[in-house]
Amino acid sequence: MSLTDTLLRDKEAAQALSVSTPTFWRRVADGTVPKPIKIGNASRWPRSEILAVIENAKAARSPHEPSAA
Repeated sequence: MSLTDTLLRDKEAAQALSVSTPTFWRRVADGTVPKPIKIGNASRWPRSEILAVIENAKAARSPHEPSAA
């Protein structure tokens, strides 16, 4: 994580992944999304980790799946 890596709230991270907030938390529970950084009672995710979730999903696609262009 770089010093300029923005920390996202759950709603912001869910929006970046185009899912609802409850679905986002289900993905945290199942390990698809990393656990949050806790700052007091606040849960935050580095933007780089959310982008890595997207990149991992892209890499895991079957080569037969058409890409969205």
